[in-house]
Amino acid sequence: MITMSPLNSVLDRMVTLSRAMDESFRNGNGATQASAETFWVPAVDAWETEHAFVVQLDLPGVKADQVDLSFERNTLTITGNRAPSLRAPEQGELRVFFAERTSGTFTRSLRFPQYVEGGKIEATFNDGVLTITVPKAEAAKPRKIAINAGEVGQISA
Repeated sequence: MITMSPLNSVLDRMVTLSRAMDESFRNGNGATQASAETFWVPAVDAWETEHAFVVQLDLPGVKADQVDLSFERNTLTITGNRAPSLRAPEQGELRVFFAERTSGTFTRSLRFPQYVEGGKIEATFNDGVLTITVPKAEAAKPRKIAINAGEVGQISA
């Protein structure tokens, strides 16, 4: 069963804030305020299971060796580069009718609660989709607490 609760989950809030911060550094033509280098923000899905947080990024046209992952202070950072699909010809003229696919560098950062296993993070890259699994620490997993049956009012030492 899938439960979607936008704005109720801590993870949803982290992703929303991350996206807003990433986009705030862009001006109208997709360039960063600090430089003329192109910048794009790949789409992210993130969810929580009983045992892990899972993050997926759509990275069409990007190869696995063009992506770097790092985890420091409970923050997962994904950086990379997508090469331009249009290249100037060596000879002659190039007539472009549409050029809507953004290329350039990207960075996404997601902060997780302190109860994750940073040393056990796994990532796979398949069909242009990067999937990152961040396992929860044992302290974060739900556990059943046994209730000892006894006489009312008795306290065992």
